[in-house]
Amino acid sequence: MSETVPGPAPEVFAPHKAPVSPPQASEEVEFVQLLTPEGERVEHPDYTFDLDDEAIKGFYRDMVLVRRIDAEATALQRQGELGLWASLLGQEAAQIGSGRALNRKDMVFPTYREHGVAWCQGVNPLNLLGLFRGVDQGAWDPKDNNFHLYTIVIGAQTLHATGYAMGQQRDHAIGDAESGEATIAYFGDGASSQGDVNEAFIWASVFNAPVVFFCQNNQWAISEPIDRQTRIPLYQRAAGFGFPGVRVDGNDVLATYAVTQQALKRAREGSGPSLIEAYTYRMGAHTTSDDPTKYRLNEDLEHWKLKDPIERVHAYLTRHAGVDHDYFEELDAEADKIAAELRAGCLALPDPVLTDFFQNVYVDETPQLAEQREQFAAYAASFEGEG
Repeated sequence: MSETVPGPAPEVFAPHKAPVSPPQASEEVEFVQLLTPEGERVEHPDYTFDLDDEAIKGFYRDMVLVRRIDAEATALQRQGELGLWASLLGQEAAQIGSGRALNRKDMVFPTYREHGVAWCQGVNPLNLLGLFRGVDQGAWDPKDNNFHLYTIVIGAQTLHATGYAMGQQRDHAIGDAESGEATIAYFGDGASSQGDVNEAFIWASVFNAPVVFFCQNNQWAISEPIDRQTRIPLYQRAAGFGFPGVRVDGNDVLATYAVTQQALKRAREGSGPSLIEAYTYRMGAHTTSDDPTKYRLNEDLEHWKLKDPIERVHAYLTRHAGVDHDYFEELDAEADKIAAELRAGCLALPDPVLTDFFQNVYVDETPQLAEQREQFAAYAASFEGEG
């Protein structure tokens, strides 16, 4: 009787142990595109960009200034002036295109990377730096700019956005595509795996909430590639929840604007939620505490540099809109001036009075919170005179 030697068990799960390549944005990837990486306008059967070249110049200015602000913030963190920074490098078109599609009544619920949308909404970039410097908990009032505070808990803002949108619905603030209100929630491809996001999809669908879910699929959830989040394109998930989804070239500011504008109009008129997947790429690290060379290939980065969202608009403006070199030089000078002012403002931010943080928990202080504040004040006072 011979002994049967079992073969190797089938591999059920094989975690990647070396840098891997996520899907690349190439011709076989289907998405809405209105401006090619070479700076050529193209047509799409369902979406059009109906603004003029002056508007495109404005989008270009937005992206250049936001990238410069982002670079300055990264430098400040490297020099020990910020505790952390989450760069948007490579995602400028997704943020500026969608941000400029908003009207004055729409409400934004960001993650912690939507510096470009904050810019579009008029939030002072210095307020963003105060949060990452640790001197405040977010120094802007969401009501002033219709831009909520940054959300660190991954995906939680989609629930907040859905609830807010349901409030807009109950306040009868919807019904007209132009003058109505809508909500937009930003999140990443990694957040799409969170339960909060999927629960928000369910609630928004069932209650027909006027919310646009805007997923910036930058291919990496920290060190995990997109194929660890989904086996189908992310925008197709919307069908399972009962509302439309669309994938847009997230490096194309014109297409992003057109797609977001249509989704927002749909929400404002009362037709319910939509999911936009902006197919883009995170050119930098997840945050300044991350080293992307440990998990992704350099050739992928080089491949995506050819699809740079700013360079394609630069190509269009110079070849087709008659914009001369002086405009770009003046814009670079403006960017440097803003960066210098931002740096000086950051260094001048005063240290916080730590007991003041207790005032921002409830409208009316509870006895328990008052006791905690007093205990903390006594603890902090015990260190006075030391050193």
